[in-house]
Amino acid sequence: MSRTRGKGGKKRDLAGEAYAEGMRLVLANPALKAVDFDTCRDENCDLAPREGLIRVDSEGVLHSHPDRVADGRDWAWAIAHAVIHLGFGHVPAAKGDRVQPDRHELAARCAVVNRFLLTFPVGRTPEHLPGSYPDGDEEQLTRRWRRDGLPAAYERCGTAGAEPDQLLLTWRGWYGQPPDWPLAFANALTRTMSAALDMAGGRRDSLDGTLVPARPWERALRWFISSYPLLGGIAAGIKLVADAELTRAHGISVAAVNAEAGEIYINPLRQFEDEEWRFVLAHEMLHAALRHGDRCGTRDPYLFNVACDYVINGWLCEMQVGTMPEGLLHDKDLAGLSAEEVYDRIAGDLRRMRRLSTLCGRGRPDVLGAPLGPPGAYVDLDEFYRRGLAGGLDLHQHQERGFLPGGLVEEIRALSHPPLPWDARLARWFDEFVPRPEPVRSYARPARRQASTPDIPRAGRHFPPEEVARCTFGVVLDTSGSMERTLLGKALGAIASYAEARDVPAARVVFCDAAAHDAGYLPVGEIAGRVRVHGRGGTVLQPGIDLLHRAEDFPPGAPVLVITDGWCDVLRVRREHAYLIPQGARLPFTARGPVFRVR
Repeated sequence: MSRTRGKGGKKRDLAGEAYAEGMRLVLANPALKAVDFDTCRDENCDLAPREGLIRVDSEGVLHSHPDRVADGRDWAWAIAHAVIHLGFGHVPAAKGDRVQPDRHELAARCAVVNRFLLTFPVGRTPEHLPGSYPDGDEEQLTRRWRRDGLPAAYERCGTAGAEPDQLLLTWRGWYGQPPDWPLAFANALTRTMSAALDMAGGRRDSLDGTLVPARPWERALRWFISSYPLLGGIAAGIKLVADAELTRAHGISVAAVNAEAGEIYINPLRQFEDEEWRFVLAHEMLHAALRHGDRCGTRDPYLFNVACDYVINGWLCEMQVGTMPEGLLHDKDLAGLSAEEVYDRIAGDLRRMRRLSTLCGRGRPDVLGAPLGPPGAYVDLDEFYRRGLAGGLDLHQHQERGFLPGGLVEEIRALSHPPLPWDARLARWFDEFVPRPEPVRSYARPARRQASTPDIPRAGRHFPPEEVARCTFGVVLDTSGSMERTLLGKALGAIASYAEARDVPAARVVFCDAAAHDAGYLPVGEIAGRVRVHGRGGTVLQPGIDLLHRAEDFPPGAPVLVITDGWCDVLRVRREHAYLIPQGARLPFTARGPVFRVR
């Protein structure tokens, strides 16, 4: 017997204390506690296992060995194993004669339970059990092991030693209808998982704790996730930052968004109803998802933000998403216009436009160019916003959640077909404007096959010198100190590869910083090796353009590539041309040719 005397002379039931500790650990789990089971530790119980710890029968009774000494964590694992047998329907209550499962079916059920306990740990797993289990449910494993034989590792993976730990009895009907343990366990497991998610999100202090009251902007965000599929995917990945000190330091009146960080900054001191917070959050999510910060280009950032506000607020009012707070920008006369068209209309009255206010405040855009906190490990945001809006649009239309403005649908569809990368567009530009030398056939140059068949005249192929000289292009390269070597490497590498692919023998190169330096014709593969960043003052590129215009040895139809970081003078190019600038940079003038933004 496992009883010892303490200092007071009373006998201690060490086995009972360990069993009670194991039961306490099991009942602390809400999913296992929801399964209605009884326990039996009677010394005269004939159903208790002789070697192991516990056996469960189809009446929901756990028969435990009365004197087995084990650690409380071992008892917790064994009790959880038996309870999960009930929850998985392995020992269903039923009337009539019962057929006991064979060794293959018993082992398959125990293997499934043990595999579940590896991801749902309760207590301590016995050391003699394997660390992994095969895939498949109980029926699949049973058929496989009946066909191929039962592996020795899984033969004794229950809780009753060599004996079966599951016993089917005839339901006597003492307590009415047989209980549905699988349904109770499934419902409790769902509640437990939901509580765990609430706990991870800060809504609960513990699994059995009460919900922490949600703030109004949090309730608004959850409404999008649960009830508005168009923006539900974006809302699930966006992060709300409600910090009064942060918003005060950066002058954020109501809200602002940074698309790159996927963060919406909320001023928690503003008092709005839930419907108004829905409008505010939808406004900021559309700013981020439609990439209004990147679409600004050379326009005034604040005025373009104002134009986007007019468009977004008009859409949200038309869709009846929330309630628009007082003071936001809305004009029915601008309905149906794009942000670029609205910008062209309002840009003429700058004095009046400067007095208008966004959600960030007067004179400040609510689309921020950088996150307010430390930089983080961000995902591919273009793909995130594009898939979130496209998937939300499909769900919105499939569920017939209401009509959407045509302009918004067009912009979402446009996001589903993103523009080509800069290097692919540059390759197309080369194909269009840089001609490939075409060979000419002439009988004056016999073909090489002439020697094998001298009696058959064959025309040979050759490239006329004038044709080869026509296949070139000019490069005006900004080599001032402000140029980044990364931009130079990417741009020149792409130019060299495309030029060599089109059999361009050489390119006319002009280096420019404070003055123009004519490098003449260089083999395309050697352009990068000749570049030297001089590091002088401002950049003047127009003399380099004029030099190519006046050069007699430069074909009049040859195009020009201008590589700069945007810190240059206003250029006037009178032939076909294109610009290569860094991503996010702007030219100080309206470009007449295509602009390739190097990432």
